Amino acid sequence: MRVLVLGGTAEAREVAAALDADGIDVVSSLAGRVSRPRLPVGRVRIGGFGGVEGLATYLAAEGLSAVVDATHPFATTMSGHAREAGARAGVPVVRFARPGWGDRPDAAGWHWETSLEAVCRTAGSLGQRPFISSGRQTLPAFAGWTDRDVLVRVVEPLDEPPPARWSVVEDRGPYAVAGEVALLRRHRVDVLVTKDSGGSYTSAKLDAAAQLGVPVVVLARPAAPQGAREVTTVAACLAALP
Repeated sequence: MRVLVLGGTAEAREVAAALDADGIDVVSSLAGRVSRPRLPVGRVRIGGFGGVEGLATYLAAEGLSAVVDATHPFATTMSGHAREAGARAGVPVVRFARPGWGDRPDAAGWHWETSLEAVCRTAGSLGQRPFISSGRQTLPAFAGWTDRDVLVRVVEPLDEPPPARWSVVEDRGPYAVAGEVALLRRHRVDVLVTKDSGGSYTSAKLDAAAQLGVPVVVLARPAAPQGAREVTTVAACLAALP
């Protein structure tokens, strides 16, 4: 068996490690957006495939037995490409999606929105010292926030200088609750902006917000791609493979 893991996430690294431990030939594909990614065990390829047709060609040429789509829950384009390419190449695709945060006890009190524009409006009405932790690709939606002290956390340096009143922290998870509480206090954060990434890797900020009474505005997940089997644990992922 040869398995392609579409990743760049902690879950993808866990799947690759489990496959490798079982003696399965695994290759992990990373998009290449991060210059110093955390690499999984086994073989790694970096960069795109050239759309659906390119991925389908790769699956056939490499003799892949299955694809595990363990990309970020918001990577809808790649997930859609994986499903379609798998269908064209006759290769089964398993979608490994980390559980969202909607089942948390405090989630009912959050402000859930379905677009970045709505997130910006809601968060802007709730506070003047926001903490944006929704990823660098979402930052253009908040570019108009030049009149307030904004805290941003990213993994890689920004391509362009931020507005003068923005503070940028370069860091990557996992995070501890105590550290997140200290960060929110230090910057006097009065509203947390995030997206429903799910999992435990970056959830400490939510615990910190709950402790400090900071309102949370969340970008809801897009709909899951149709046609792919979806699992939420490594064990279930391995069991779903042919």
